[in-house]
Amino acid sequence: MTIEERIISGSTQEEDVAIENGLRPRRLDDYIGQENNKEKFRIFIKAARERNEALDHVLLYGPPGLGKTTLSSIIANELNVNIRITSGPAIERPGDLAAVLTNLGENDVLFIDEIHRLNRTVEEILYPAMEDFALDIIIGKGPSARTVRLDLSKFTLIGATTRAGLLTSPLRDRFGVICRLELYEQHELAQIVRRSARILDIPIEEKAASEIASRSRGTPRIANRLLKRIRDYAQVRADGVINLQVVQDAMALLEIDPLGLDGTDKKMILAMIDHFNGGPVGLDTLSAVTGEEKTTIEDVYEPYLMQIGFMSRTPRGRVVMKRAYEHYHRSLDEKSE
Repeated sequence: MTIEERIISGSTQEEDVAIENGLRPRRLDDYIGQENNKEKFRIFIKAARERNEALDHVLLYGPPGLGKTTLSSIIANELNVNIRITSGPAIERPGDLAAVLTNLGENDVLFIDEIHRLNRTVEEILYPAMEDFALDIIIGKGPSARTVRLDLSKFTLIGATTRAGLLTSPLRDRFGVICRLELYEQHELAQIVRRSARILDIPIEEKAASEIASRSRGTPRIANRLLKRIRDYAQVRADGVINLQVVQDAMALLEIDPLGLDGTDKKMILAMIDHFNGGPVGLDTLSAVTGEEKTTIEDVYEPYLMQIGFMSRTPRGRVVMKRAYEHYHRSLDEKSE
C-alpha cells in the first residue's frame, strides 16, 4: 500500500479535491484551530490593509493536511485581493515563473505549494522578485546578451512546505512571516467534523464526531476523509445517521484503531520492538526494514507517533516509548533481555 492509498495519510488524494473545496472556510473567524497563528495574521493583515501595502512574504510549514492551502486562500480573502495557486514542481523554467509574476495585480497573493521543490535556477530568479519586486530578464545570447529589469506589481508570496529544512537559506531568509502549523487537538477536530457534517448535510451525534476526531491523527484532511467514508457506511449498513456505534463499526472495517493507527504504523513500531529491542534505530535502517521512504517516515509517520508518545528521536536514532509497548501488548521486560 502506497502512502497515497492510506486512508489516514495526510497527503492529498484525488478524492479529497472535490470535498475539500466545498468545506474550506473563507475567513479567519471560520478557520478552526491554529489560534496563535490566526492571531498573528489578524494583526499583520490589518496593518497591511491600513497601510495599503502588500503583506510580508509568508512561509507556512508543517505536516501535510493541516490547512496550509486553506489558510493562504483565507489570507487573500482577508486582504481583499486575488490569489494565484501553483506548486514548486509545476514551475519548471524561469519563463514559467515570469509568466506567473507578471500577471499578478497590486498586492495580490501568489501561493506556491511544495516550495522546497523549486528548481534552483527558478529560485534564483525569485530572489529579486521577492526583495525588489523586479525580474531580471536576459535577452540574447553570448557576448551580445544583456539584462533587462522588469518591474512587477507588489505582491505577497506564500510558500508552503512539509520540509522546511530543505529550503535554502537565501530563500528562507526572504520570508518576513514564518509559521509552523501544529497538529490539531481532538476538540478542534471534533469541531471541524461537526462543521463539515453540517455543510454536507450528514446527521451526526456529538460522541460520534469526537470518536472520528480521536482517530484523525491530528489532521483535518484525515477527519474529513473519514467522515466521508463513515457516511457511506451509515447509508448502507445503518439508517444514515452517524452515531458512536456506526463510527466504531466502520473503523473496525477500515482497520483503524482507536488512536488512528493502521497496519502500516503497527508494522513500523513492531519492527523496532522485535528486531531492534525498541531502538535506537537509524532512519536508514528503519526505511530499509519497513520499505518506506525516509522522507515519508519523517513527514507522515513520525509527527503523529511522537505527538501521542509512541516514539522519540534521539541523537542515536528513533526509540519506541512505553506507551507503544502497552498499546501493542508488548512487555517492556523483553527490552532488557
